[in-house]
Amino acid sequence: MHLTVEPRVLYFGTPVVLLSTSNEDGSANLAPMSSAWWVDQSCMLGLDETSQTTENLIKTRECVLNLASSELAGAVDRLALLTGSRVVPDHKLRKGYRYERDKFKAAGLTETASEKVRPPRVAQCPVHLEAVVDRVHPFGEEGSGLVAVEARVVRVHVEESLLVPGTRRHIDADRWDPLIMKFCELYGNSHKVHPSRLASAWGIPGPTGATTAG
Repeated sequence: MHLTVEPRVLYFGTPVVLLSTSNEDGSANLAPMSSAWWVDQSCMLGLDETSQTTENLIKTRECVLNLASSELAGAVDRLALLTGSRVVPDHKLRKGYRYERDKFKAAGLTETASEKVRPPRVAQCPVHLEAVVDRVHPFGEEGSGLVAVEARVVRVHVEESLLVPGTRRHIDADRWDPLIMKFCELYGNSHKVHPSRLASAWGIPGPTGATTAG
């Protein structure tokens, strides 16, 4: 039997992206997000218009989409309630966000140079997508506080162990275990892999019967 419901969020399962951008002073900002989807060589990113990441994307027009594996759930969760904005917006303060200048250090992650854009890649992520911003659109109803960013991928880096042997064009789907966000919880290989600060901040009750993998 189907029930008519009003879910708090519609995150039925999307990949976690660590989005790296360049701040005005040249330092790196790093933000976890999961409102992302791809068509051909471009992707659409859904972002809070007040975030430092959005400000950086509009100013510099460059980013790296670092796709996290399930093994990086802990690092992603350490970033969940951090912001690169010195003045934390009220709606984030209410959820427990705080300013952090060095997000890479806070997460325990390592910067590595990109080839086509200025923002660094995350060395520990198995997939890096260097991209340039083509367009930024308002998203949702008026006053939603959201934007949709069209980013075009200009260079792709993939951990060699994920490739089908003998090719550079095909990724072995059985070997790639992306970190997935489902209703603000962190999943990999169909199991909850780490407690989520974001779920707590949104007041979302934990899933019933979920198990935590290794």
